[in-house]
Amino acid sequence: MFADDDLLPISALQHLQYCRRRCALVHIEGMWTENAMTAEGRLLHERVHQSNAENAEGIRTARGLRICSRELGLSGVADVVEFHRLADEASPPPSPLSSETTSGRGGSCVLPNTPGRWQPYPVEYKRGKRKAEQSYFVQLCAQALCLEEMLNTEVPTGALYHGQSRRRQPVTFDAALRNRTIELAAKLHDLIAAGNVPPPEYGPKCKFCSLLPQCVPKLPRSRSARDYVERSVREILEER
Repeated sequence: MFADDDLLPISALQHLQYCRRRCALVHIEGMWTENAMTAEGRLLHERVHQSNAENAEGIRTARGLRICSRELGLSGVADVVEFHRLADEASPPPSPLSSETTSGRGGSCVLPNTPGRWQPYPVEYKRGKRKAEQSYFVQLCAQALCLEEMLNTEVPTGALYHGQSRRRQPVTFDAALRNRTIELAAKLHDLIAAGNVPPPEYGPKCKFCSLLPQCVPKLPRSRSARDYVERSVREILEER
């Protein structure tokens, strides 16, 4: 179990799945640069978190919900968590030993001052169009694992909402995705504890990265982006 001071942001898992170097530049060296895509994404998240709650029949919605998992050492803010009321309220939740669940927990939870039993359903907002981006799936699965630990319940599915298409992409938190998310959480803590920035590996994803000017993956260089910048500045000053 991780202490509060040792919790790392869920968003770092997305960076790690996307690119180890990007994750280290952001979360070890403290680098961040916005481009048009990241700015649009940030504004989208802000609008979602500030929106008024809209509770439809049988659904309760929480926006900007703070979540954490001390088992995985993660914390963050879920854009939206919907709680779907179970149709058959008389049916008890599955036993912790039931084969119907994958986490060993019951299949629903109760809400304060609200009758019935409810199924959590996390929804993560993304600015672009639908695509099979594994880093998005990992980020959403980490939110589900946090909710399972906090509510002691099963969260089998969630969704990604894509701003361009304004449609949801359902995501099932199967064993493979859960195992990958848990594995990445451990690797994230190892990466941050080591404090080393991995060397660049240029690939197709680099052209979409807002840190491309700082990372400069095509240039031979030291492992640290900060060392590279400082060395370049010294060389310029020495030439004057």
